[in-house]
Amino acid sequence: MQRTTHRPRLLTRPGIVALAAAVALTAGACAKSEDDASKDTKPSAAAGAEQKAVTPKPGSKTCTIDAYGAEKLDLKKATVGFSQSEKEANPFRIAETQSIKDEAKKRGVKLLTANAQSQFSKQISDVQDLLAKGADLLVIAPLNSDGWDPVLQAAAAKKVPIVTIDRKINATACEDYVSFIASDFVEQGKRAADQMIEATGGKGEVAILLGSAGNNVTTERTKGFKERIAEKAPDLKVVFEQTGDFAREKGQQVTEQLIQSKPGIKGIYAENDEMGLGAVAALKGAGKKAGDVEIVTVDGTRNAVQGIVDGWISGVIESNPRFGPLAFQTLDTFTKGEGVPQDIIIQDSAYDADNAKAEIGKAY
Repeated sequence: MQRTTHRPRLLTRPGIVALAAAVALTAGACAKSEDDASKDTKPSAAAGAEQKAVTPKPGSKTCTIDAYGAEKLDLKKATVGFSQSEKEANPFRIAETQSIKDEAKKRGVKLLTANAQSQFSKQISDVQDLLAKGADLLVIAPLNSDGWDPVLQAAAAKKVPIVTIDRKINATACEDYVSFIASDFVEQGKRAADQMIEATGGKGEVAILLGSAGNNVTTERTKGFKERIAEKAPDLKVVFEQTGDFAREKGQQVTEQLIQSKPGIKGIYAENDEMGLGAVAALKGAGKKAGDVEIVTVDGTRNAVQGIVDGWISGVIESNPRFGPLAFQTLDTFTKGEGVPQDIIIQDSAYDADNAKAEIGKAY
């Protein structure tokens, strides 16, 4: 592959652009570890659980291989490198990785994988290693949004296109990377706020269990939640915010602190399911009963949806992790010389007391 010699304009955040062609594709949902080979996989996700992309608006920005500065490539003959950011303890990451592996196997594409184990410095070296092993294309699930200069420079030097999924790299679309595929995180925060308003009646004190610092998911889910609360429920006050690092154990620890410092707390917004499940454990440990504190989370894991059925969680906004089909379709379209959207936004569903029992089969 060849790429023009223009120097990437690194760390210039692109505007949020609407969106991607409607796609409905399925992928798998369960794995235990990652390695450098596509192994046999488990069955695909339940019908109806596939990722679907929002139809692009007229005039949405696209990226072509000519504009990017590369040459056409037969995806079936290419080597794709996938960099996972976090430990495979999180169901979202398990499902995400398995989806990538399933789609590579389905398409007969050679796949190299690496897991950064939630260490950003390792992720940078992981991607550099994937490039050294001969990756022609990269799919990256970034741990952080900033700090990607070394990778972007190395990929540009080797003329290797990059697609990022689920978290945005702060760089220039169609120069430093091709496309960004993810949910609308601001909208997720707003929808979580709607569920919290309904659960609490729009009054009282609520807490936010923040995700990891340094990435757009945390920033945007917080922004959406606060904006909707201010707009629709000014009597609902956010009185506590602390990071739980998207981890169940940390979510439990933070909630234990919360119960001590704010015993009258009425609701907890956890920016992912794992922290929300940690909050449930803390409430149980403190002798609370289901419904004493309303909990709203984001992700759509099976355990969280079961938490709704059991009465401990009020609502869950889905963040679909099954990126494999959409990521590989984007790479395939791009390497054939056709345009792909610079921002591909996924339509997410939601779970509440009305549908959780019936829809739990679609959770991951």
